[in-house]
Amino acid sequence: MSVSYKKLWHILIDRNMKKKDLEIKSGISHYQMCKLANDKDVTTDVIGAICVALNVTSDQIMDFIPDDRQDGVC
Repeated sequence: MSVSYKKLWHILIDRNMKKKDLEIKSGISHYQMCKLANDKDVTTDVIGAICVALNVTSDQIMDFIPDDRQDGVC
């Protein structure tokens, strides 16, 4: 399963914010922002800081994308 932060980028556009603005407001590092920009996994602390900074819930900033596995094996 992978993750997509497209919803987050739409929120930033709607609020006329840049990624750097979010880094400052949420207190996350540039490295963490790069991971988000590349749809990489980040900690729940990072997600929580963003949610608090933007006054949103996690489901408003991210989606989980299921793998295309057909075998059903975990």
